[in-house]
Amino acid sequence: MKTLYNGKTKTVLSDEATNNVYLFFKDDATGENGVFDPGSNTVGGSVEGKGKVGLTISKHFFELMERSGVPTHYLGADVDAGLMQVRELTVPPLEFVLRYVTAGSMCRRFALEEGVPFDPPYLEVTLKSDEQGDPLISERLCLLKGILSPGQYDEALDILVKVGQVLQSELKRLNLTLIDFKIEIGYDQAGKMYVVDEITPDIWRVRDSDGNIPNQIDCAKQLLDLIK
Repeated sequence: MKTLYNGKTKTVLSDEATNNVYLFFKDDATGENGVFDPGSNTVGGSVEGKGKVGLTISKHFFELMERSGVPTHYLGADVDAGLMQVRELTVPPLEFVLRYVTAGSMCRRFALEEGVPFDPPYLEVTLKSDEQGDPLISERLCLLKGILSPGQYDEALDILVKVGQVLQSELKRLNLTLIDFKIEIGYDQAGKMYVVDEITPDIWRVRDSDGNIPNQIDCAKQLLDLIK
């Protein structure tokens, strides 16, 4: 396997014999100073077995998305090996965020109270750049920088809303209330767009039935028992 990209919680690999592309799910988790936080841009620590747990959850949600008509890069998974086979796509340095309630960085950036609901949900697109602090970015700037082609920005937002609908419904079934989440979206040579990366507690914030907001490690453990 050849390493194409080494990220915070996953490594992108290519099988040089078949040209198949895979994601390897690491045991690392985002956070700071030993405190896990899915909204953080740094690695906060490592938890043994986290990668395979995340892959199991991603497998569940990607297959659910596909059945619901949401296009994804998912082609299959080998949980024991920690590998997910994916489509080879161009992935722009963008994160697509959907918020049902004010929380986290939004409250810090805009001096908002926590817990204010949005109806309809609030959509954001950020430039994925740790050095620049992941700034908000508009369609016009995406076109100016050559990150997206005309029409792709709106297509990605449509996919974001559909992902939210599926995710919100499934998490509600599992007694979790979705607060916000972020996804990455890639496109093929024809320009068609797909949800990429992962769908795990690393990308969302939820509230449990007791009103608590579990970190991604505790949330993953809870989900693993429910989806098996």
